[in-house]
Amino acid sequence: MLKLVLPKGSLERATLELFDEADLGVQRSSDVTYRATIADPRIDEVRILRPQEIPRYVAEGLFDIGITGRDWIEETGSDVVSLCQLHYSKATARPVRIVVAVHADSGVERIEDLKRGARVSTEFPELTRRFFTRHAKVPDIVDAIVDLTETGSALRAAGLRIIDTILVSFTELIANPAAYEDLPKRHAMSQIQSLLEGTLEARGRVLVKLNVAEVDLDGIIEILPALKSPTVSKLFGEGGYAVETVVPKSDINTLIPALKDHGATDIIELPISKIVH
Repeated sequence: MLKLVLPKGSLERATLELFDEADLGVQRSSDVTYRATIADPRIDEVRILRPQEIPRYVAEGLFDIGITGRDWIEETGSDVVSLCQLHYSKATARPVRIVVAVHADSGVERIEDLKRGARVSTEFPELTRRFFTRHAKVPDIVDAIVDLTETGSALRAAGLRIIDTILVSFTELIANPAAYEDLPKRHAMSQIQSLLEGTLEARGRVLVKLNVAEVDLDGIIEILPALKSPTVSKLFGEGGYAVETVVPKSDINTLIPALKDHGATDIIELPISKIVH
């Protein structure tokens, strides 16, 4: 039903890992081939292409659905439907930024400090042109660069300093407008979206289950972090309760001992694959 296009390059590994965790494993004959398959009845074709090409290909109807960055959607000016932001990038869950950077010793602190006719090097000529036009400057080609950064470390290592941000860019799941108006395809897109968002939501979280006596229940509930209220069930034939909730994995090393100190027993920590709202 759906023709899907995924990004190669910097987003490739993180995207393939996400699809694998979402039980939409991408299979291909080698790491360099652009043709792939997913064993899912909703997905007929899969291609892995450069992210800068994906918005245009989706807009033109070559693919129904794809993953790329907001940076390339804006750069190409492509008419696509944004189904959702997917909070992952090459190495973190943070968005990337397109920034203006200059040599650390240039003396330039703000965009306004760049002289008219300053030379700018970039992979994003349209975004750069629009940004500098708003600032009444027409850049030539390098007194500054416009580049993509996730943490800024590579720019600092190159002796560059960020002076402004043009765009904050999340990875996005996008769709062709005509395909989105096709109700069966839209339903399939929504289901794929739920799997991907549910997988990202589950990252860094675990399920905690425990038993507790009635007298200690309020104390346990008070220290439990939870997405919503914990689930509490009366134990059959006993005067206690079973409690379960989803908590951040980063809290578990202090939470489990605290639960035990407050009277919890039979504490179980379980991994979570997806959280679908």
